[in-house]
Amino acid sequence: MDAKERARKMARLNDLMRCTGIGGRVMITQGVEAKGMEFVAKAVAAVRAYDSFSADNDPYHERDFGAFKIGDQKLFWKIDCYDKDCRDGSPDPCDPAITTRILTIMLVEEY
Repeated sequence: MDAKERARKMARLNDLMRCTGIGGRVMITQGVEAKGMEFVAKAVAAVRAYDSFSADNDPYHERDFGAFKIGDQKLFWKIDCYDKDCRDGSPDPCDPAITTRILTIMLVEEY
C-alpha cells in the first residue's frame, strides 16, 4: 500500500471511530468532565460533526486531530492508535483487527 492509499485508509478508520465510536474508545479528560454533562454532550457532538480539516491541522491527511470551541472554551480532540491491549502503539494502524483507537477530548490547557 502506497503512502496516499495508507493515509486514505487511516482517514476512513479515524472518521469511523470519531463519528460512531466503532473501532475504539472515547476518553474525556477531567477538565471536560468537570464542565458538566451538558458540556460533555456538546463536546462529543462537536467531535462527531467535525469537518474542518486543513493542511494546518491534518498535514498527513489521516484526520486524527481537531480543534474547536464550545462557547468561549477551546478544546482539542486527538485519535491515537494502540495495540489491542492498549499497552503499546499499534504495529499497523491500518489494520483494525490489531488496532484500538483512543479518541481523547480535552480542554486546550490540558494538552
